[in-house]
Amino acid sequence: MKKGLVLILGILIVSCNSNNSAFKNIKSVEVEDAVLASGKLIRVDSFPSKNITPRPVDVWLPADYSSAKKYAVLYMHDGQNLFDSTTTWNKQEWKIDEAATDLMAQNITRDFIVVGIHNIPNIRWQDLFPEKTMDFMDKDSKEEVYKKAEESSFSIDFKGDEYLKFMVSELKPYIDATYAVFTDKENTFVAGSSMGGLMSMYAISEYPTIFEGAACLSTHWVGAMAEENNPFPSAIFKYIEANIPDPETHRIYFDYGDQTLDRHYPQYASIVDDLYIDKGYSANNYRNLFFPGADHSEKSWQKRIYNPLTFLLKK
Repeated sequence: MKKGLVLILGILIVSCNSNNSAFKNIKSVEVEDAVLASGKLIRVDSFPSKNITPRPVDVWLPADYSSAKKYAVLYMHDGQNLFDSTTTWNKQEWKIDEAATDLMAQNITRDFIVVGIHNIPNIRWQDLFPEKTMDFMDKDSKEEVYKKAEESSFSIDFKGDEYLKFMVSELKPYIDATYAVFTDKENTFVAGSSMGGLMSMYAISEYPTIFEGAACLSTHWVGAMAEENNPFPSAIFKYIEANIPDPETHRIYFDYGDQTLDRHYPQYASIVDDLYIDKGYSANNYRNLFFPGADHSEKSWQKRIYNPLTFLLKK
């Protein structure tokens, strides 16, 4: 009998190890000095990737996280700005842990964890730009964009597609294998602001079978620097029109302010509304909210983060 138990135990150990063998070189540690309202922060200091430059990835777990149940997953961009203002460049944060803890405690949202992908500042634009939108830009405008980039020594080595491949083929499998999470589309969401808003829109458009919902705060519709005769918004909207995910099975949230960089966004609100509403979206699965007086900062986004979290993750 004892030999039989030992054999079974050995089989289970081998099985568990083989299931995680693909991730044996990925080391994570708890960030013990993280200043959090609740829960814990787990960090992979340099997540390996064949698609993009390796960077830190944070996983926030609620205080009552338990492997006995399963959680939805919210993937977010600019991960270093989400949880702890004492370590951010501008001493601001999204306060995601505060909002998530509060919403789950009130039983407003389903239980979820947050995966924060850090940006690398000098290549953030290249990583988060939705590169297929360039296919919708006319030839002359594209040539002018490339010319201006070359003149200013600005790299246009677009990595948006590779960034998404990293998310869905490298990061998500690791999260699915490591944490007690649901792996289906209905429990997988993506969110970000500014360029991260563009990338969240792009993620659900390119991978509608992976992401059920996207939250796009202060979406940077101007694409690059705001200027007259800017060819980026038109190309982005043409891409959206051709790639909007099925409204029967998806939800998408946009918002915007009107101060600092956000002042460029109100002019595009009606265009965005028309694109999604014409494709069948309604108040049940679409939002595009205006916050007068809000600027382009983590402090602004933290004030309204309850809106997209509730919209996407409400029970």
